[in-house]
Amino acid sequence: MTGLTKYFHHRVFLALICGLIVFAQTPALTACPFCSAPSLTLTEQLSQSDVAVLAQWTEAEKGTLEKAGKTVFEVKEIVRQSDKEKLKAGDQITINRHRPGKKGNLFLLLGTKGAEVDWGDPIEVTETSFHYISQAPAPEVKTSKRLTYFLKFLEYPDQMISNDAYAEFANAPYEDITPLSKEMPREKIRKWLIDADTPVTRIGLYGLLLGLCGTGEDVSFMEKKINEPTKEFRLGIDGVISGYLLLTGADGLDKIDETKFVPKDVAFSETYAAMQALRFMWTYGDGRIDKERLRKSMRLLLDRPELTDLVVADLARWDDWSVIDRLMEMYGTGDYDIPSIKRAIVRYLLVASKGKNKKGVGPDQATTEKAKKLLDQLRKEDPKTVQSAERFFFLK
Repeated sequence: MTGLTKYFHHRVFLALICGLIVFAQTPALTACPFCSAPSLTLTEQLSQSDVAVLAQWTEAEKGTLEKAGKTVFEVKEIVRQSDKEKLKAGDQITINRHRPGKKGNLFLLLGTKGAEVDWGDPIEVTETSFHYISQAPAPEVKTSKRLTYFLKFLEYPDQMISNDAYAEFANAPYEDITPLSKEMPREKIRKWLIDADTPVTRIGLYGLLLGLCGTGEDVSFMEKKINEPTKEFRLGIDGVISGYLLLTGADGLDKIDETKFVPKDVAFSETYAAMQALRFMWTYGDGRIDKERLRKSMRLLLDRPELTDLVVADLARWDDWSVIDRLMEMYGTGDYDIPSIKRAIVRYLLVASKGKNKKGVGPDQATTEKAKKLLDQLRKEDPKTVQSAERFFFLK
């Protein structure tokens, strides 16, 4: 494997360890699956504060070894305060730390109430960004309704605003994003996807949005984006592929098979991104692609040893027991003679040996009996691997 392949394989596998503890189930995602790590948005920060004011920077003094620095602000507008607070426009607020600025610069000051107000780090704002924050729907409002407001500010010229609007989508569950499909600015999203100035962290979201609001005219556009020649890791391409599959269904998956799964020379990161799209369609596709068709594509990836441990885990979660004989043929041979792959196969057999669960999901009786016999065989032939696989294996 190349250095890049090893990096991604090890990174992904370590992340999967937690998932393998409950091998047969996939936890529900609670935020946009193709966005960068969610952050605390400005409206969330505002809602968590007891006191909030718009203030102008007046002066600041750097700290020394003997005393702390300080910054003085003049209150311009009260956003929030309790009945006990008596702040008003024109009052001065002194924070016991140095915050550089220029006279007249605007800041949003957020504080929590104790014996006295504990002010957080001042947030520099413009009049525009302040109005954006103060007029935004509160976190208690239904998420899909809130997102309608933030949709207008994606790629807004003010970076603070556009970053925060993106963060609102990054924090939102996928099922709360889908109702906005008819309101999404399709032409703008297409431009954002090819604009070199678009932050790469947003490409996954925009690819997904285009899949939700796109038309047949966008299919070739998305195919071109997906199949751009590259040997580099492309952040967000998993979201673009997922959007493409939402738009094209099984016909699009046939092309993903041909371009990302079957060829052995495709970069690991590209194939893994397409694999993530399969997982997305399984969880969120709502029948857009038949589940047996998704399993078929996942089975193709058994031919990629650098992905096999992940694939075997997914096939078990997807209740696919058709490969049990093939897995045993692969076990400990050639490129598959890797501890992580062998442990994954053992866990697959462990799940199969449990039979159907209370929901009726699981292998038939014949497969269950076969899995038990194969486990007994491996316990004799490779006891260390079986013990290692069983050590952290639990089923809900």
